[in-house]
Amino acid sequence: MVIRPSEDAPVTSGLFLAEVLAAAGLPAGVVNVVTNDRADAPAVIEALIAHPRVRRCNFTGSTAVGKIVGRLAGEHITPVLLELGGKNPILVLDDADVDQAAEQSAFARFMNSGQICLSVDRIIVDRSIAARFTEKFLEHVAALAKNGPDSPDAIIGPMIHARAAARVAELVSDAVVKGAQIVFDAGPVDGAFHPPTVLTGVTPGMRIHSEEIFGPVAVIYTVDSEEEAIALANDTEYGLSSAVYTENGTRGLMVARRLRHGSVHINSHTIADEPQASVGGVKDSGFGHFGSDWGAEFFTETRWVTVAAPRAGTR
Repeated sequence: MVIRPSEDAPVTSGLFLAEVLAAAGLPAGVVNVVTNDRADAPAVIEALIAHPRVRRCNFTGSTAVGKIVGRLAGEHITPVLLELGGKNPILVLDDADVDQAAEQSAFARFMNSGQICLSVDRIIVDRSIAARFTEKFLEHVAALAKNGPDSPDAIIGPMIHARAAARVAELVSDAVVKGAQIVFDAGPVDGAFHPPTVLTGVTPGMRIHSEEIFGPVAVIYTVDSEEEAIALANDTEYGLSSAVYTENGTRGLMVARRLRHGSVHINSHTIADEPQASVGGVKDSGFGHFGSDWGAEFFTETRWVTVAAPRAGTR
């Protein structure tokens, strides 16, 4: 195995993992780590995929880079598994447990400062409960934001780097200029730290409506019906994870069947991942599944071996 970690996190996503595996007794040479400067990434990636000894390729990252990896793998007939971005929705229907939905939606948006591919990007709430949900949601966000990024108890800390925080700030600014409203703002951007922010009034003409946020900014949409909620949830090029909150399990299953996402969680949030379950998306969120048995099958080869019975009189 060769791991090429992100240039932004070579220790935690590569070198440290290799050290742990070595300490656990994995023989030398089984897991190898290749790091590189950002400027060298295209050449390194192409060299790895093109090498004849590489028999499988798994990429986790942005859809833009995933398309490049997929193209290169196709050129060399190398099987590839892609786990890419998401525009994950949470649908809060009119019969939902508002307290539960608000608390778990806040967790799904702001955990790890929103830097998880499964983080919720769209919180879609039925108008009949929107005011109550928003009030409860903002209470949870305020509680998460009470400790600053320098506090050891901080829940919402700095992003991976200042460039990431600046990009998220651009999404917010674009939305506000075009008419969105900020209903929660914990302060100014400070280097790599983007404060927790909540927006309403987001429309399709705003970048944040269609682009993956990947940061601590929540967007709440209000809809008038279940049909409108489903349509908005599916109105995206991505299809990774989604969630539905309703006190009617049958209704939740009916809605789940109509959502175009690799996973749908009923009365649980979009980050409700399980180690025994496979992860994968549809549309621009990726190709194939990894994790659990499905992922193991991708990294093995199925062959057909036959043994003919010996003929009489022969050995």
